Amino acid sequence: MPHQRRDTPLHEGDLAADPLAQLERWLGEAAAAGQIEPTAMTLATAAPDGRPSARLVLFKGLHAGGLTFYTNYDSRKGADLSANPRAALVFWWDTLERSVRVEGGVEKLPPAMSGQYFHSRPRISQLSAAVSRQSKPVADRAVLERRYAELEKELGSAQVPLPENWGGFLVRPERFEFWQGRRGRLHDRLVYLPAPRGWRLERLEP
Repeated sequence: MPHQRRDTPLHEGDLAADPLAQLERWLGEAAAAGQIEPTAMTLATAAPDGRPSARLVLFKGLHAGGLTFYTNYDSRKGADLSANPRAALVFWWDTLERSVRVEGGVEKLPPAMSGQYFHSRPRISQLSAAVSRQSKPVADRAVLERRYAELEKELGSAQVPLPENWGGFLVRPERFEFWQGRRGRLHDRLVYLPAPRGWRLERLEP
């Protein structure tokens, strides 16, 4: 059976005055619609020579007017953001035919905040983060498993220390685009742009 578009309209009056509030609303609706991982977002960065790269990360909530995620600071994305602290994010919820794009500057979260989140994760995830040299070549999986087992034995029941090269980033948004799929590809695209007081809305052609 061919896919039938929902053809849900998106009007300017449907959106909250604050794009972060609107994002939270759509995240909630995506979860309610049965999206497997509604917080998954594509993170795009660029190296010093301008070479772009993109990957999926998990949105970990709002903080200080921005969007947060966590990673290894020595990874490719970490190196990109150290040299060029700007990023673009894309959420995609196919069950609702919706997408949100975010662009902005990036900064590291305070170590205390990173530590609090790190120790809220399952212990297996903490150990994996501690032994992973993310984005570096490895001979085979056995190397990773051996490194994991050695750290697990060394720590016993002790708390896993927060790795110095692991933590959170905050994306301070400068632009949002809320996209709603429509029949015949006459989609709705509404953009939030900075204004003297808050944000202003602008409609783009599909």
